[in-house]
Amino acid sequence: MNSPLSGACSRRDLLRASLCGLGMGAAGALGMPAFFGRAAQALAAEAAANDRILVVLELSGGNDGLNTLIPYGDDAYYRHRPTIGIKRERLRPIDDLFGFSPGMAGFERLYKDGRMAIVHGCGYDNPSFSHFSSMAYWHTAAPNSGEEYGWVGRLADAIQPGGTPNFIVNVDTTQSLAVRSRDHTPVVFDDPDRFSRKGFFQEMPLLEHVAEANGDSNTSRTYLRDVARSARDASALVREAWSRYRSPIDYGIVAVDLPKVTALIEAGFPTRLFYTAYRNNAFDTHVHQGDVHARLLTYVSDAVAGFMRDIERVGRADQVVMMIFSEFGRRVPENTSLGTDHGTANLMFVVGKPVTGGHYGERPSLTTLDQGDNLIYTTDFRRVYATVIERWLGFTRADELLRGRFEPFPIFT
Repeated sequence: MNSPLSGACSRRDLLRASLCGLGMGAAGALGMPAFFGRAAQALAAEAAANDRILVVLELSGGNDGLNTLIPYGDDAYYRHRPTIGIKRERLRPIDDLFGFSPGMAGFERLYKDGRMAIVHGCGYDNPSFSHFSSMAYWHTAAPNSGEEYGWVGRLADAIQPGGTPNFIVNVDTTQSLAVRSRDHTPVVFDDPDRFSRKGFFQEMPLLEHVAEANGDSNTSRTYLRDVARSARDASALVREAWSRYRSPIDYGIVAVDLPKVTALIEAGFPTRLFYTAYRNNAFDTHVHQGDVHARLLTYVSDAVAGFMRDIERVGRADQVVMMIFSEFGRRVPENTSLGTDHGTANLMFVVGKPVTGGHYGERPSLTTLDQGDNLIYTTDFRRVYATVIERWLGFTRADELLRGRFEPFPIFT
């Protein structure tokens, strides 16, 4: 059988072909059957017609927003951080109040080109200082609720009820709660070259073999056969897309898996929701934060700027937007270990050519803090979710999805 990515395959052909395959997780978890007949073709046509894409980048560990976008024009910042506060002469100023960390040339350029929206004071009521709990709240968009499904998964269910193969891609070693869905099975992978069934070499021919349909009346066997075929086909599509990807764009030292996202977009995958992360609690900077945090920010800034250039190279800049968040900010005063402890409100970023750049939301006060010396949040983070859901992806019932009304920002004109 010819590969759907070979030869002069059109994007429409690829969309149709890719509906034959769902995905496996990093450990080989199988998807659901992908035989939807005419309904699948209709959904593929709809995906092709409305092909706006959202990429979510998670900075795990609680990024210090105050040392990411430094309020150098506010003396209170330096009073709280006499040692780790970044001096004005080292910054990359973007206006009379704020400047990016010294290594964030990519973010500075994106902002000055009008392609970055900065949303201030993002948080929620009764904040948790636990990485696990707070990240779960952001993943589900439902703080203190025990919500079962992730907000990205619920969004997929709302946009495409019943499930569409390859609609969600999660680049990671394990599936994020954010993409957990009732109807959709996300494609989850880490290394595209190794995205396949795991087993001993001698077992691989048997694992790769899927029996052809033979009129078997046993519905359970038919279901399992269809699952195996769809998972096999999806992994093959990912591997081939990655093998064909070639780019002259420099993503910097740590690409944060973003070239993998570009490869699938360039190949014409019908995915509209991508989720990836800077992993392993990297931004949990309790001790000697200065140089470590600055390097992390440089890596992220270079990777995001490279991704945006690469998306422009493949001709999809008008259709791709990225949202960047972390599970909480850091406490305002520096600690005795020259780092920062878990805090509350933080920045969020929305990046892309369709974005109306600038500052959004109210900047939290550095002098009126809560009892734990934390910023008092001014923007419910779900307002940013509502913005990308309604104003970018075009799903107008974000209030149902987010369990409440959250006014979108005018980030998209």
